[in-house]
Amino acid sequence: MRQFAIGLAALAGAGLVLAFFVGLFAPQSLWPALLVNQSAGLLVLVAGLQSAWWVTQWRARAMSPALSVPVVVAEEVVGAEGWYERLLDRISQRWLRLLGQIGAPTLWLAGWALLMLYSIGQVWNLTLPPAALGLSASVGATLALLLAFGLLVLERQLAQENVAQWPEAGPLAQLTRVAIVCLVLSALCLLFGSETSVWPVRLAVLIGLLPGLVAVELLLRAVLSLFSPRREQVEPALLARSFVADMLRWPPQPLLALQHELHNRFGIDLRQIWAFTYMRRAFLPVLAVVAVVGWSLTGIHEIPLQGRGIYERFGKPVEVFGPGLHAGLPWPQGRVLSVENGVVHELATSVGEASAPVTAEPAEGPAPAIANRLWDASHVNDKSQVIASSRADKQSFQIVNMDVRFVYRIGLSDQAALAATYNSADVPTLIRSTASRILVHDFASRTLDGLLGEDRVGLAEEIGRAVQADLQKLDSGVEILATVVEAIHPPAGAANAYHGVQAAQIAAQALISRERGAAAEATNQAQLQASIAHDQATASAHEINSTAQAADLKFAAERKAFSSAGQAFVLEQYLSQLTQGLANARLLILDHRLGGNSNAPTIDLRTFTLPADPAPPRNTVQPGAVH
Repeated sequence: MRQFAIGLAALAGAGLVLAFFVGLFAPQSLWPALLVNQSAGLLVLVAGLQSAWWVTQWRARAMSPALSVPVVVAEEVVGAEGWYERLLDRISQRWLRLLGQIGAPTLWLAGWALLMLYSIGQVWNLTLPPAALGLSASVGATLALLLAFGLLVLERQLAQENVAQWPEAGPLAQLTRVAIVCLVLSALCLLFGSETSVWPVRLAVLIGLLPGLVAVELLLRAVLSLFSPRREQVEPALLARSFVADMLRWPPQPLLALQHELHNRFGIDLRQIWAFTYMRRAFLPVLAVVAVVGWSLTGIHEIPLQGRGIYERFGKPVEVFGPGLHAGLPWPQGRVLSVENGVVHELATSVGEASAPVTAEPAEGPAPAIANRLWDASHVNDKSQVIASSRADKQSFQIVNMDVRFVYRIGLSDQAALAATYNSADVPTLIRSTASRILVHDFASRTLDGLLGEDRVGLAEEIGRAVQADLQKLDSGVEILATVVEAIHPPAGAANAYHGVQAAQIAAQALISRERGAAAEATNQAQLQASIAHDQATASAHEINSTAQAADLKFAAERKAFSSAGQAFVLEQYLSQLTQGLANARLLILDHRLGGNSNAPTIDLRTFTLPADPAPPRNTVQPGAVH
């Protein structure tokens, strides 16, 4: 067993190393996953052989105990050590005692399980692309089958061993089957692998589930063995047992294996329990009843609200089911085919190729290649049509791109549902081909000028009627609800001419709008001037009228006052007017009585500066003074 374990461990190690180097240069290849899974299957057998070797070593010591010879060891004089050295010595002694209590078999088994799980996890990738393997696949498959044949011989030898002579032979045979299954499945993947087959690649990765499950079970057994006391006088149990590996037999007997495990471990015999006995006897009848009931329920059909169902009895349509629950014969005597119920679809006459998936570019990186343009637009749904036109007084043909869409649905009648299901395999393809033929026939009788002019108004209706008529002749069960001409792209020359016409139309509209604005501005200015003149005239009239009214009132008042006061009122008015007139006047008033009877008054009209405080001359009157 030791030699077998060493040889298989060397093969497994070589496979892991080879898988590592292959993964470095070809990470998307099939070989890393295949080699790792094969190596994991071999490591399962290595772990079992090593665990069984520990048990045989205990038996060898128990059958041939070694004589203990007392050895006198001279005590060495150890000098005083520091506290740090004593602490390290104490920690090392405790670790050694702990490892001794755990035991080497448990540690080795846990190490092998962790190695297998880590290796399988590194190559687990269900998105590997298929690829051609070439001659290396045949060589690898041959080597895998040869190794599987050698392990099959070993498995047969272990399976024929007497349980009383070698109790570990049976579990080792089951672990050997794990490695054999991994090798055989790997050989199948290599033999059937190609550029178009995906299942060999997926199977090569899924092979790791079997040794992975066994590794998880072995790791769990190693952890649980820590809670069972180890006794040197009692034969240790084989740790590398696997319930998953015991399932690799025909026919599989999981319940029997569980029963033996419970009986050997805990002394529980499930055969003595009445409930389990009854369950075993009633299992097949209950399973048969459940299967019959389930098969009968396949005759119950649920039709959604937006759908209908055509019920076929023995392959013949007999009824159209509406929304709701319906009962019929179970499958395969009766089945229901789904049909739409009033669902509206839009279909373009031409569908372009799907664009490549957009990949996210880093925000801090350079601009993507698709950003190196100002503007770009592609009309993937346009369909090219040949149409008649004239060029230099000669008949010619030009290419017009059109985007014509049809809005359709399956007819609401039962006959339409049957026709759409049985008379056409692909309704969109039927509509597209029919529409293409109608468009070619219709545009052959049209001209470019008419298409871009007066014929465009009724183009959609004529196309829709023609397509609907052909679909009715074919008994397709399709109803065209609307025909929409999304866009018409004329040739380059016609497009330039129409662009000129559009530019002239825009310029004319702009000129008209400009003149209308100027006319509106002039009208508003005239209205403003007329309003101002009218307001000024109205204000002047009101002012004159008010002045006249005030004068009339004043005249009436003065007349009344004169009639009442007489001459006194006249004098008072005279003095008032004189006061108002002389308010700002510079007057010189002379009195003849100055100077006596004989001396006439003297007036000095000279202009000179008088001295300070001069005595006024006698018989002199100052200008502006009143004496």
